[in-house]
Amino acid sequence: MPTKILVTKKIAAKNAILLVGLPGIGLVGKISVDYLLKELKPERIAEVYSDAFPPSVHTKNSKIHLIKDEIYYLNYKKQDFFFLVGPVQPTLDFKVGSSHEHYEFAETLISFFKASGVSEVITLAGINIGDKRINIKPKVIAAGTDDATLKKWKKMGAKEDKKEGLISGAAGLFVGICKLHKMTGACLMGETNAQLIYGDQGSAKAIIEVLKKRFGFKVKMKLIDKEAKEIETAFKDLNMQLESLEEETPNNNLPYVR
Repeated sequence: MPTKILVTKKIAAKNAILLVGLPGIGLVGKISVDYLLKELKPERIAEVYSDAFPPSVHTKNSKIHLIKDEIYYLNYKKQDFFFLVGPVQPTLDFKVGSSHEHYEFAETLISFFKASGVSEVITLAGINIGDKRINIKPKVIAAGTDDATLKKWKKMGAKEDKKEGLISGAAGLFVGICKLHKMTGACLMGETNAQLIYGDQGSAKAIIEVLKKRFGFKVKMKLIDKEAKEIETAFKDLNMQLESLEEETPNNNLPYVR
């Protein structure tokens, strides 16, 4: 089953903006968009299914459901927005998947959103900076389709990283493919640590603050502030425990793997 979009409500949008938040490093993009959904309460208009998703089903109250992503719509201050959210994207483990699945998934969705009136694509993700994340306030790094787009995000507080690199998965491909479709786009990446497998709310908060400046979203930050402090305290405690274990472990000229 290739990527399939089941539309429950058709929307005729114009110059709409797409925000994408799917799972990735530190769950930064997913946390960011999930939080915006809670605060802004957009309307769900479509479901996304794909054979690139894990071959499993979700059960709830003894009922079986295919794993899916979802599309939401919001008109905010006369600006149309679409949100793509969910628990999955095609796997980056090529032992069980292929690059074709990633391209098919991204191409199908970008074509759908272009036909729905989207002119700008913004993907949200995390960028791994390792242990430096423990003691710093995370920055938002922007990569975009053109200089004008980058300038726009830099005015909002995002930083430009001119080093060469790769953006894997949907966060990168959606923006790359949107450029082929003559759309503008950017990937906003919150600095994080790949060890934060349960999520980096502090990094997500940094991205939300940048989006608030650009679009004027009225979003209460109290809850994500609390979650960010709890996660960062737990992360620092874990790192101290690991450092302590390393100090206590005798070397004996043997390799140590963690």
